[in-house]
Amino acid sequence: QVQVVESGGGLVQAGGSLRLSCAASGKTISIRSIGWFRQAPGNQRELVAVISRSGTTNYADSVKGRFTISRDNAYKTVWLQMDSLTPEDTAVYYCKADLLPSRSSWGQGTQVTVSS
Repeated sequence: QVQVVESGGGLVQAGGSLRLSCAASGKTISIRSIGWFRQAPGNQRELVAVISRSGTTNYADSVKGRFTISRDNAYKTVWLQMDSLTPEDTAVYYCKADLLPSRSSWGQGTQVTVSS
């Protein structure tokens, strides 16, 4: 059993930065990858970035070059560093852990608001 909890959301001006944290607990050895998703009002939830246990990363085209996903050595905390934020980045950001053999665990989300 694995749980993930997001933190670090808040209000920031356009061009600013935020760093989100995803803390995993429970049987974290079963985690294959951890991803960040976001959902703006009226939009579908979309993948932002993913990092595997080995450190392999993937990013959505919309955030590539601006966001950086990283992990600690124990793979219990994953960060999403968000730079050069724009109002289009405003959304609820969710952390999701993909587990062995074929399960997922979602956090409750953290609000990111980027003002003009």
